[in-house]
Amino acid sequence: MIGLFIKVLDFAFPVLVMIFVGLVGTSVLVELGLMQKFSRLVSPIFAYTNLPDTCASAFLVSIGSTVAANSMLSQAKKENCLENREVLLCAMMNSTPVYFRELFTYQIPIVLPALGLVVGGFYSIVFVVTAVFKILVIAIASKLFLKGNSCKIPESQNREKISLKSAIIRAFRKEFRIFLKIAGVYIIATTIIFVLQEQGFFGIFSVLPLAKLFKIPPESIVPLTSYVASPILGISLLGPMIHSGEITNIQAMIVLMLGSMFMLPIFALRSQLPRKIAIFGTQLGLQIVIYSMAISVFVRLAILLVLLSIAP
Repeated sequence: MIGLFIKVLDFAFPVLVMIFVGLVGTSVLVELGLMQKFSRLVSPIFAYTNLPDTCASAFLVSIGSTVAANSMLSQAKKENCLENREVLLCAMMNSTPVYFRELFTYQIPIVLPALGLVVGGFYSIVFVVTAVFKILVIAIASKLFLKGNSCKIPESQNREKISLKSAIIRAFRKEFRIFLKIAGVYIIATTIIFVLQEQGFFGIFSVLPLAKLFKIPPESIVPLTSYVASPILGISLLGPMIHSGEITNIQAMIVLMLGSMFMLPIFALRSQLPRKIAIFGTQLGLQIVIYSMAISVFVRLAILLVLLSIAP
């Protein structure tokens, strides 16, 4: 039990640090009166949506940190600036910059050298297509379900200019209790996920039965299964098979789409769900994770069906 608790703390500590920095950092920007100025930088992206101005400010923050941006949305919701539907769509929008950020931190330095230009390039394009499709879905949903909200990040109640030190002190006092509540929920949720993992719950996502249905080479079962547990490991095992000719480019693409379709639910349960529940609460956090994951899985399923139609 002690070992499990240490494992949970080791996993949760870096995330909690990011959440704390996001809460306090955003509050500091509000105290200094900077958030409304920042929101204008990304307003063209939101010109054709009904997403509130607060979402634009959070989106800008999400380019650097998704956790910080979501913490900002949570605070706006507590101040009755955002409704649940608005938070849902804004939080999903906050998840899109990471796709483009990973082009430079994951796709180009790791995936392209490992899988080659054709398969690696295809895999990178899938990420971009997913981000673009998600943005389109969010934009359409905002037009259908939101009436438009002019709620903005509240300016500091103190009209006079304050020093950075004073802003930090005020932000810390305002956000510390909120952080403690979020931290408690996150640790509990993460503990539950780790217990389920030790009990073999994630074994239900076995890819072996479906892999046979898609008639991929038996040799690809190992990298496919490995990909579900660790995408980097699966890619590392798949690369040599592509270069040696054991598997064709199309078959490798099918393996990647199959693997990612099974990996996404596991990743959502193990990593995304505890964070979203800690920040947004159980019901809203679960909805954000499910809808966002469903869009990603749908894109990969559509691409998989196309690949199967052209596979020899």
